[in-house]
Amino acid sequence: MVRILPQTKSAAVNPLKSSQPLGAAFAFLGVEGAMPLFHGSQGCTSFALVLFVRHFKETIPLQTTAMDEVATILGGADHLEEAILNLKTRTNPKLIGVCTTALVETRGEDFASDIANIRAKRGEELAGTKVVLANTPDFHGAIEDGWATAVTAMIETITRSGKQARDTKKIAILPGWNLTVADIEHLHETVESFGLQAVIFPDVSGALDGTVPDRWIPTTYGGTTIDEIRELGTVAHCIAIGEHMHRPAEVLHRLTGVPYVLFQSLTGLKGVDRFVSLLSAISGAAVPAKLRRRRAQLQDALLDGHFHFGGKRIAIAAEPDQLYQLATFFIGMGSDIAAAVTTTDTSKILDQVPAESVQVGDLGDLEGLAAGADLLVTHSHGRQAAERLGIPLMRVGFPIFDRLGSQHKLTILYQGTRDLIFEIANIFQANQHAPTPETLDPFRNRDMPDDSRSSPLARH
Repeated sequence: MVRILPQTKSAAVNPLKSSQPLGAAFAFLGVEGAMPLFHGSQGCTSFALVLFVRHFKETIPLQTTAMDEVATILGGADHLEEAILNLKTRTNPKLIGVCTTALVETRGEDFASDIANIRAKRGEELAGTKVVLANTPDFHGAIEDGWATAVTAMIETITRSGKQARDTKKIAILPGWNLTVADIEHLHETVESFGLQAVIFPDVSGALDGTVPDRWIPTTYGGTTIDEIRELGTVAHCIAIGEHMHRPAEVLHRLTGVPYVLFQSLTGLKGVDRFVSLLSAISGAAVPAKLRRRRAQLQDALLDGHFHFGGKRIAIAAEPDQLYQLATFFIGMGSDIAAAVTTTDTSKILDQVPAESVQVGDLGDLEGLAAGADLLVTHSHGRQAAERLGIPLMRVGFPIFDRLGSQHKLTILYQGTRDLIFEIANIFQANQHAPTPETLDPFRNRDMPDDSRSSPLARH
């Protein structure tokens, strides 16, 4: 059984994790007409905004309540109300997603009551705009916790409760934060190929896919609509992807009775086969020929690629669900996990990571554990460690700011798994070292004994 090693350092060295508020804002960005609002200081929001812009290379709608010293001491309800009303007046969003930060969470304010009072007092002025609260203190959890908290809060606040008439051809998919824009677009296409309609929530492929609108839009301009969130109870089935999406799926089931299935990962032949079989069972349709062909391509890629993966030592640093996704992929290809580092110990999926131990820590811990590994797998902040260790780096997760197109890389289903195999095998090939006489013959430079001393005649 894997050992979960807790963090023991009092400071992070080259931090690995991003905060809960950032994860919640990320989820709100997957809703059409949304405006994430950080309830905290300007610095908290500015830092998150820089990370988003550098990663996506897009304009990111993100605002702050701009708490000052006085508000921090006396309470921030007035700042929160003023910010919400200003956003309504200036941008008229369909959704304002309030993400709390450590600054206000430490004070222990009752944000739910504050927002309820704002709704009661300013109901007419806020007509047409949903205000959703996600309690996301920076000092607890990480990006995947914030994402899941925001999705849960939107379901609890917006989705119509009670059993409703269900459309047998409509399913809901709750993707994890680590799915790229390309992954979600590919999910849409795959579900539709079975004659089904997919409501993907949150859908960052609509808002962060790199398109340029024909006019200035101050909010998000794509993603899951408020109406689709409200009518989630009309879907026939719900599919959650990643352990951190277990709770949102459970809440949806509790409110509406919609059954759900949880997939820990959609990377790898076995998990994808299970997903495709489920879609076939729900739709009553045979698996399309295009998907069968992609599966055959993946099988061929597995045969071609396993020679490059066998025996390789991999060091991974990622959020829990992404760590599980990548570690199981590498183990399936015949590699070994030399080091596994994650951001938080709150996820149950860590018990299933195929490694001897998982260290809760930072990229400094990864660097200390990764000596002798053949590949480092983490986000762009791992580039210095990779350079110092002389190990190639595969960039995954968030943020990736020194490469273009990270959001348009497939990582799931048959095609995404195939592409991962080729990408990583090419990294291994590009970093092969030419054989030397010493490596071919380890005894070439061995020390030879002194014949005169070893001779029996010499001893007499």
